[in-house]
Amino acid sequence: MQRKRLAAAVLLAATLTGAFAPVAAAPAAAAHRPDPVQRQLDRLVDRDGVPGALAYDGSRTRSAGVADLESGRPMVDAQGRFRLASNTKAFTAAAVMRLVADGRVRLDDHAGTYVPQLTERPITIRQLLKQTSGLPEYSALVDWNRPGTPEDYLALALKEEPVFEPGTDWGYSNTNYLVLGMVIDKASGVDFRTYVDRTILRPLRLDDTYWPAPGELSLRGTHARNYGVHPARPEAGRVDVTELPGYEFGASGGLVSTPGDLNAFWDGLFGGRLLPGWAVRLMTRDTIDIGGRDVYPAGSRYGYGIASIPLSCGGVYWGHGGDLPGDSVGGGRATAGRGTVTVYTTTWAAEGESLRHLQGAVDAALCGKSRWGPSFGSDPASPA
Repeated sequence: MQRKRLAAAVLLAATLTGAFAPVAAAPAAAAHRPDPVQRQLDRLVDRDGVPGALAYDGSRTRSAGVADLESGRPMVDAQGRFRLASNTKAFTAAAVMRLVADGRVRLDDHAGTYVPQLTERPITIRQLLKQTSGLPEYSALVDWNRPGTPEDYLALALKEEPVFEPGTDWGYSNTNYLVLGMVIDKASGVDFRTYVDRTILRPLRLDDTYWPAPGELSLRGTHARNYGVHPARPEAGRVDVTELPGYEFGASGGLVSTPGDLNAFWDGLFGGRLLPGWAVRLMTRDTIDIGGRDVYPAGSRYGYGIASIPLSCGGVYWGHGGDLPGDSVGGGRATAGRGTVTVYTTTWAAEGESLRHLQGAVDAALCGKSRWGPSFGSDPASPA
């Protein structure tokens, strides 16, 4: 997660009104030891004012706060739906790599081969995936009261000066993944949403994950309410921002899912169920150092729609992260068999102490996993 992405997400919504737990401990000691994950969730609620927070590691759900401030309804479980925000980029990147594996796209193809608006720009598919294209952020330029097409949005970004020359730097921009959605459309012959559904959601049986329909504002099924300061009405303080135009967030941020499904996606991607091993190794080894930039800690690296974050217990976890005014999402799959976790909050928690507590919950969940769990390093597609 990083501020540039957060600012873009906030603007997008505004105009529309990471220590080991001992492996074997005596039962009595375990009973009295504070749960480090729960402690971080409680801090998010009690100290940071987050309405609700949840962590799911595949076998255990921990939560704090409530799902609805008005009714006091308990926080939802691992099957409660929430907006993935920029975690969507990992799904989009995996879909592009499916096209690469099938020989329908090459990483060093010019983006203009698939998107005519970029014919004169020396930008490659690889640079789009790695956020090294220099394309300006489009979402801050859109009049979201009059939503348009991806071509319309890209045209707005192209009127601006490039942030840097392609391949010379790293800069997070939702425009990169807006374009990749258009690349998928062209190369696959179907809408990117349909292609992601066919190649990722169905094979992994992610039945609770979906793309919102045009004009759909609410979340389907069981979900927590989302709260945040609406940038268009900051004087109102924190308000309910559950309803958002998710369809318009597109290939860079539009998916809705559950903690259970998101964990299953990370396990499927890194477990070799979606792509050949060489393709996942490219995603995790052709990376750029982003440590210390925005909110990424030292040692972080960005690959193809996924990032690695160091763990306090050694190794890293691979995921993405995502933020909207009404939620923040962290987590992913760790190396060395430490498992997979999704942590999310029901408000923006991507700055200061709240960010530290959210990332701390991820770190505690993954570093507390038994060393006798499934070995990430043995996966055929393992980045470890």
